[in-house]
Amino acid sequence: MKILGTSHGFHDAAVCLIEDGNILYASHSERYSGLKNDKHLHSKQIVKHDVRVSHEKVWLKNTRRLLHGQSWIPIEKDKSFYHHQSHAAAGYYTAPFDDCNILVVDAIGEWDTVSVWDNMKKIKSWKYPYSLGLLYSAVTQRCGLKPNEDEYILMGMAAYGEPRYDMSELLYRNNHKGIGNYLPGAREEDLAASVQALYEKELLKLVDKYCKKPNLILMGGCALNCTANSKIKNKNIWIMPNPGDAGSALGAAALAYGKKLNWKEPYLGYEIKKKVNPKSIAQYIIDFHICGIANGRSEYGPRAFGNRSLLADPRIDIKDTVNTIKRRQKFRPFAPAILEEFADEYFEGPMNEYMQFVAQAKHDYTSVTHVDGSARVQIVKKNCSSILRPVLEEFYELTGVPMLLNTSLNIKGKPMVNDEFDVSEFQNKYKVKVF
Repeated sequence: MKILGTSHGFHDAAVCLIEDGNILYASHSERYSGLKNDKHLHSKQIVKHDVRVSHEKVWLKNTRRLLHGQSWIPIEKDKSFYHHQSHAAAGYYTAPFDDCNILVVDAIGEWDTVSVWDNMKKIKSWKYPYSLGLLYSAVTQRCGLKPNEDEYILMGMAAYGEPRYDMSELLYRNNHKGIGNYLPGAREEDLAASVQALYEKELLKLVDKYCKKPNLILMGGCALNCTANSKIKNKNIWIMPNPGDAGSALGAAALAYGKKLNWKEPYLGYEIKKKVNPKSIAQYIIDFHICGIANGRSEYGPRAFGNRSLLADPRIDIKDTVNTIKRRQKFRPFAPAILEEFADEYFEGPMNEYMQFVAQAKHDYTSVTHVDGSARVQIVKKNCSSILRPVLEEFYELTGVPMLLNTSLNIKGKPMVNDEFDVSEFQNKYKVKVF
């Protein structure tokens, strides 16, 4: 039986198709429509299926929306699960272990904003208006950024500020419409540092008090906060690479299936089939410093792991050049992708293959480190199916450096390149060679 899980209607719509525990296909609507965080499903995503299920109970969400002056949302006919249940399931049914706690932290589902689970049994939850995620988004907006999209920019900005302000009393307000011009004289960097410090403090309290098992799953959009994730100690942590609402399409499908999925890797979307020579790519990066890769199946999740990546030579001062191409703020950091056997030689701290933690650099390659010396490292394992692995191997053979700067193949405000048409448009418009 083919089960199609969906997540749509609010932001970052997605689908996931599974059969007999195998994930056949998963993609974001934005990659087809070209609209960043598109909330509507695209016709090309609705592949043939037997059963269709949704990630949340819209009727229950409507009770909260109506009580707080928001509009009624049409109720779907599909079978549906609870919002935080779908988040938890996306983590649990892909995790490499069985017995665990699950901590879901996001802006809001139907009513839940934080929930704790013993395996797939919910043991505690916090309700709207209390919300760590909503406050983080409200401060994102206060700092002139786009909520539900630019929170990761705020996280990067925090390294430039000091946590001067106690924002804890804001947690209990209704922050759905933002916080206005809160603390009008404050530096944006200090506001970012303050809300980041508060989030880290509250996250660690939740883990310490309610997550007693050695295995821990983090899910919900807030699980993308790699700086905070890195502060959790003495836990074996799993974060499905798409922990936000788009990943809940997988969670809904998994709940309908009811058993563990055969999780292998996040390369689950549209496939570009072409033969490329890894050595030629490595040599091109040495000669011209930067190139794109659009090869194989696109990544399911917000981060590029080598199949829709912009790669650059970390040995030179390339950060401003890449930020200019991507139309990003100059202060934004970039992540290094490194061969797994060299990771501990170049970095110290938590690392994995999905850029979910930050480590401290033990090297001088500033193009792949933040202002505080940290880096969101992507370990590229020997069994990684992306062409990124052989490209890194060839680059190391030619230069003696086992890493490259890796960022997503897109520009600010636009989705990652998806298909052949996108590749052609990117090359022509931004004058970057894409292999």
